[in-house]
Amino acid sequence: MPAEKTYKWYKIADDVHELPWQENRMCEMEVAGKQICLVLHNNQVMACGARCPHAGGYLSEGYIDATGNIVCPLHRYKFSTATGRNVSGEGYYLTTYPVEKRDDGIYIGIEEKRLFGLF
Repeated sequence: MPAEKTYKWYKIADDVHELPWQENRMCEMEVAGKQICLVLHNNQVMACGARCPHAGGYLSEGYIDATGNIVCPLHRYKFSTATGRNVSGEGYYLTTYPVEKRDDGIYIGIEEKRLFGLF
């Protein structure tokens, strides 16, 4: 049985409106040394890796389609912001990060890697 994932939580803003949203309702920021693309869709913040796994396009320069998928600006590959799964059929995956809205702000969880799942 795989070990349960554990996360270290990083506060990125006091409120969703403080984040540096672009016109396309996306932005990019560094969290714990990782470049993260943030997406605002239906008043919910989602987070994924900043670069497309296919050709390295900056996802924050793409757009969100009507169903909430992030669309890469280079080749229009589409990814679910909830699962990271490539929904246009090419077989790629994005790393996704959990986001929590708490009373004191917006947080992103970065998985803590454990040596052999033991620590």
